[in-house]
Amino acid sequence: MPDTKPADWSRKLADYKRPVLARSIFELALTASALATLWALGWAAMYFGLWWLALLLTVPAAVFLVRLFMIQHDCGHGSFFEAKAANDWVGRSISLLTLTPYDYWRRTHAMHHATSGNLDRRGLGVIEMLTVDEYLALPPLKRLGYRLYRNPAVMFGIGPTFVFFLQQRVPVGMMKDWRTWVSTLGNTAIIAVGVGIMMWLIGVAPVVLVNFTTLVIAATIGVWLFFVQHQYEGVSWSRNKTWKRDQAALHGSSHYDLPQPLRWLTANIGIHHVHHLSSRIPFYRLPQVLHDHPELQDVSRIGLLDSFKNARLALWDEAAERLVSFREIRGRERLA
Repeated sequence: MPDTKPADWSRKLADYKRPVLARSIFELALTASALATLWALGWAAMYFGLWWLALLLTVPAAVFLVRLFMIQHDCGHGSFFEAKAANDWVGRSISLLTLTPYDYWRRTHAMHHATSGNLDRRGLGVIEMLTVDEYLALPPLKRLGYRLYRNPAVMFGIGPTFVFFLQQRVPVGMMKDWRTWVSTLGNTAIIAVGVGIMMWLIGVAPVVLVNFTTLVIAATIGVWLFFVQHQYEGVSWSRNKTWKRDQAALHGSSHYDLPQPLRWLTANIGIHHVHHLSSRIPFYRLPQVLHDHPELQDVSRIGLLDSFKNARLALWDEAAERLVSFREIRGRERLA
């Protein structure tokens, strides 16, 4: 097990925090141009009546949209550029494509980093998770609601579309802060104007089929990635009195060891345990951390095929210190 003393990791990872301007510009330009090209090809396919081709093109377009969101994510951490203004305005610009209000999301995501793996500080910016005792204490109707929420068909089917298209239109959890209203309403207003212009120039059908479908697929991929980064077999959660940030980073965030093409397409977000150790490291420098510190490679590591088994995990068993499924809880109740 690697040494997890905060002072040690803070020192070891300090040199990786500085972004390289040319590399950041290259990554942004490549990702944005690939997305724009795929959308343009999709619109052209619709123009010639090849709707099936347009639909196929939405899959790689969605992947590049996810990659663009990861750049927005780095901007939110202040890690993509050295200048704060550059991070903020690039992040806000990208947010018009990802349907994720930049300033509101940045604040909730900072809360997630500050409380990740802490059972006493679950709140904004996370996928809701109950302990076994909390779930069993619920009345039947609320149990049903939680079961529906954690059902994979809802979590990865209906849920992503609801979150990105509806929930993020208002600053949930921060209703009294006028700045978050500016972020969410401003994002929504500019998107509405942009969609209207696109429909006027290109047509309603191409925008609905190409752009809307791209967004739905990208939202689903994004929710899955966020889920598997913190909900996996072997994850660690603790109460406030024993919670430690670096321990929570290494053992409460996964190393989602994807095949190289997927690792590149998802901007190395699978190296999530290192990202939580030091969120100021640009995504393109994360692989170098693993290379230089091989002791981190097998920490909280899960593979692509194994990751799909985690979709059934829904409750934290404090006694056993692991995630369990509803089926396991039903079995215990029958025995009791």
